[in-house]
Amino acid sequence: MNRTCLFGLFIAIAFLTFAPASPAADLPIVASEDFEKGADRWEPMDPSGWKADKLDGKGVYAHFKKQTSYKPVHRSPTNFALLKDVYVGDFELTAKVKSTEKEYGHRDACIIFGHQGPAKFYYVHLATKTDDRANQIFIVNNAPRTKISKTTTEGTKWTDDWHTLRVVRTVADGKIAVYYDDMEKPIMTAEDKTFAWGRIGVGSFDDTTTWDEVVLKGTKVEPKK
Repeated sequence: MNRTCLFGLFIAIAFLTFAPASPAADLPIVASEDFEKGADRWEPMDPSGWKADKLDGKGVYAHFKKQTSYKPVHRSPTNFALLKDVYVGDFELTAKVKSTEKEYGHRDACIIFGHQGPAKFYYVHLATKTDDRANQIFIVNNAPRTKISKTTTEGTKWTDDWHTLRVVRTVADGKIAVYYDDMEKPIMTAEDKTFAWGRIGVGSFDDTTTWDEVVLKGTKVEPKK
């Protein structure tokens, strides 16, 4: 091995050794859900469209009905369920999702976070094709959803298989990073400090999805009235 290769190897080892860990790496697990015992810890916006189910012998949480009785205060997702009684600041949320919708441009799944009420929250919208209303990070702040993404992709490549989603949020700098299958490189990023705490949720804007292996690491906080 020549000197150039040795120097490159040394730099790579040094980076791996001294690079700071992700802010979420040391956060404790505050909720873990495999749905083997049902979904009592979850609050769906329209309970008639969600059920704890079995798929390939495993417990899952399925949203199976596009039509919903839930009418949001402002233009925002309609088909989601929130984790009950858990409020976090910094967090890392990982989940498995299967899109059960036929392919079209806005075929999507969503992760809700920083939820302080029906008119105050963030959400990630992962859709087949990107535009100003799809495949972005949004805020709902007493007004219809507003895009806050700094970076995104041309679209999220949905299949009928399971996919892994991850959202990482750090409150101090407002950073939000979203991962899809590849947990090393985010597909979306944003920076916003509007909501420093809130609940998390899973679902879709107006499609159907099935969820499993939801793990929430984070800093628990008491909600402010």
